[in-house]
Amino acid sequence: MGLHKLALNANKRHCWGMAALVAISSIVLELGGDPVRAALAYTREGVAAGEWWRFLTNHLVHLGWTHMWLNLAGIALVAWLVGGVFDWRRWLAVAGITALVIAAGFWFLYPELEWYVGLSGLEHGLLVGGLYAGIRARNKESIVLLCFVLAKIAWEQFSGGPLPGSAATSGGTVIINAHLYGTIGGALAGVLLWRRDGQATAI
Repeated sequence: MGLHKLALNANKRHCWGMAALVAISSIVLELGGDPVRAALAYTREGVAAGEWWRFLTNHLVHLGWTHMWLNLAGIALVAWLVGGVFDWRRWLAVAGITALVIAAGFWFLYPELEWYVGLSGLEHGLLVGGLYAGIRARNKESIVLLCFVLAKIAWEQFSGGPLPGSAATSGGTVIINAHLYGTIGGALAGVLLWRRDGQATAI
């Protein structure tokens, strides 16, 4: 039991450390203003020209300071809710898989999207991926939280828009498909880690 608590505390430190790194990076990039935003945002034209980094860097730049602080509050919430689930390697795996799914969704399923910035899609994936341990253990809080996320995604998709007030708060158009692709990416990461854990246990 003591070792489990030590591991849990270490995982939380890893997660908060990574959240702090994301926050510092976002703040520094926001200080660069429009030129940095233009260089790092996802743009379909830029990716088509071979600027592949935009698939990743778009998550670290924002519409402005308000949008950035809202996104960083979301990352802090994810760290608080599920930060103890993974060590830094697994958090990187969840983030990487989620980012790849978002990139594939933008490119193959959402060709009309010309421009995107922000962390919200990635946040959805990190939260859903982080809930996997609780779902596996049939934890009621994790199940309720997952149902809330899925209900939010359903609202956005079937109503054709974000939750009321989201656009006004963030200061720009909310790309709801980023939330959908992020959720799918996080779920995929959770399933892959679940299967790997099952195989390791069997061995």
